[in-house]
Amino acid sequence: MINTGDIKRGVAVEVDGTLYQVVEVHHVKTKKSAVYKVKLRDLRAGHIIERTFNAGEKLTAARVERRDMQYLYGDTDALTFMNTQTYDQVAVPRSIAGDALSYIKEGDVIAVVTHGDEAIGIELPAAVALKIARSEPGVKGDTATGATKRATLETGLEVDVPLFINEGDTIKVSTSSGSYIERTANA
Repeated sequence: MINTGDIKRGVAVEVDGTLYQVVEVHHVKTKKSAVYKVKLRDLRAGHIIERTFNAGEKLTAARVERRDMQYLYGDTDALTFMNTQTYDQVAVPRSIAGDALSYIKEGDVIAVVTHGDEAIGIELPAAVALKIARSEPGVKGDTATGATKRATLETGLEVDVPLFINEGDTIKVSTSSGSYIERTANA
């Protein structure tokens, strides 16, 4: 059990039999007592709800684990990950993975969120390094305006990149916004 005063962003709780992760917590004082307005993300369905809890109310803490697993492959229904210590494989439904497939490639190690034996989500790093698969050549001398061009990455994701980026270059991309961060040294 977890007290409402101990609720923090990122904590997993079970409310009315549904597994949620806390997105936001606001402590509000009213004339009678204090309440907590909490935004919760359903870990299985993905939608966000807002609930109000009285101060001192107790919630059931959910036991979720984050395990680093290697991405093996994806098919029409799920993405398959492997635990690198035990070699156990876990299938994560595409509906749960969302747009994560745009940022990962086979062999990448990603944090898979599990509740018991059930995979309930994927946590991407803040940025990933991906190779440019297709890009138009930049026009020489057209750099004074900070111009950009479209580039397609090895995963199929399209991003705007500066004109000096060429096919074959490796760049860092933000997983939260899908935008170009910097060019990295080619491996």
